[in-house]
Amino acid sequence: MTRTDPGGGPAGAPRDDERPEPWWRRALGTGRALGTGRALGTDRDADRERFTLRARIGVLAALVAAAMVLIVSAAAFLVVRQNLTSSLDETLRLRAAAAAQSDLINPQLLASLPPAVLGAADLHIALVYSSGLVTSADAASLPPLGEPELEVAQDGVTQPGRTAVLDGVPFRVVAVPAGEGRALVIAQQLDTITRVVSRMGTALPLVGLGGVVLAALAGVAVARTGLRPVARLTAATERVATTGDLRPIPVSGSDELARLTLSFNAMLGGFAASREQQRRLVADAGHELRTPLTSLRTNLELLAAADRPDAPDLPAEDRAELLADVRAQVEELSQLVGDLVELARDDAPTMTTEALDLGEVVDRALARVRRRAGEIEFEIQRTPWILDGDADALERAVLNLLDNAVKWSPPGSRVRLSMVPISPDWLVVEVADAGDGIAPEDLPHVFDRFYRADTSRTMPGSGLGLSIVAQAAARHGGEVRAGRAPEGGALLSMALPGRAVPEAGTP
Repeated sequence: MTRTDPGGGPAGAPRDDERPEPWWRRALGTGRALGTGRALGTDRDADRERFTLRARIGVLAALVAAAMVLIVSAAAFLVVRQNLTSSLDETLRLRAAAAAQSDLINPQLLASLPPAVLGAADLHIALVYSSGLVTSADAASLPPLGEPELEVAQDGVTQPGRTAVLDGVPFRVVAVPAGEGRALVIAQQLDTITRVVSRMGTALPLVGLGGVVLAALAGVAVARTGLRPVARLTAATERVATTGDLRPIPVSGSDELARLTLSFNAMLGGFAASREQQRRLVADAGHELRTPLTSLRTNLELLAAADRPDAPDLPAEDRAELLADVRAQVEELSQLVGDLVELARDDAPTMTTEALDLGEVVDRALARVRRRAGEIEFEIQRTPWILDGDADALERAVLNLLDNAVKWSPPGSRVRLSMVPISPDWLVVEVADAGDGIAPEDLPHVFDRFYRADTSRTMPGSGLGLSIVAQAAARHGGEVRAGRAPEGGALLSMALPGRAVPEAGTP
């Protein structure tokens, strides 16, 4: 019989909280990040973040300087060694040629003279015959000899100098013809050249190391100076992120960093304008919503109070008038909310466009406005015109122009809509009303959001209709204008790009 502990497991078995964690769980625990690359990459990313751009530029400058120093040092080392060797060869060749061709010195006697006679104690001289016989003053004066020297004696052609080793000592050997079947061989130790080259091999790395250090310091200094505008940009972005302060950054100079700063300032200006526009939209919308909401609440309170048992009876005419006011206020709120939604949309890049007949768009807007125009008559001058655009947005714009004209025209008057081509690629939709016109000081602002002239404060509307017209025109690459019509009223124009519809039979 197996005993169990209070935890339900076999007696003596370790509890779950006492069992050692399996190796695979530990591996997963530390390597969940291994699977995502974060555990191994965390330290690396942190090191990369600590390795600033300034330090990277300094290291890059040092590496470039080190590469250049290495190349220059190697080239200088090889060139100097080659020049020293060539100079020594030329000197030995001139001495040997002068001695071999001198009338005062017999080459046979020259070979038997001690080297000090030629003014060079480290010279080794010998006379080589084509038969292979060698004549020298003594064994100590014998230079390194080989096939090249024998070929000079046999062929009579001077060969380039060569380096040969005798008893572990390097020599530079030169052989020149010294008559028929003979060659004069002169060799000199390379210890002088070796010392010069060794000193150069020691000095060049030291000088190169100093150059690398100076290049690294210069790179850091240049990076610090050059990245100062970047540091200002970084501080500005951090300031914007933390405080929302959109003040522009001071610009100095006219280089690429200055252009970057100007672009960043332009972006800040756009953000500031967008935020100010949003603030104004919210403030104006709240102001416009307050009046109908207050009136609606007042009317509903009156209706609710009239329904109380102890309240006096509300005449049917007054109740109907209150209900009509409520209905009108609800419609006004609906229109205001729709206008706000339309203005809040900023989806011009994603606007659905298609080839449209602007005349059909005008006809649909005209059919809608006639239902609420009352006694207003309409004069329409159509021009066949095709453009690429959003049918709903253009219809809303034309409808708002007509609604505005109807609102300001007295009963029984006429509203004129004309489609006037001004070029092969542009057409202007003009809407003229029969009202009193727009005051000159109000003309620049009639298309602003929520703008209402003093004379229109008591008129219905939200002050957003013409703003929607301006927005629709801008989305289609057009523009809007306001002026005075020949009839004396206001003349609102919307210019749109497009093309005329060719007449039947026109190629």
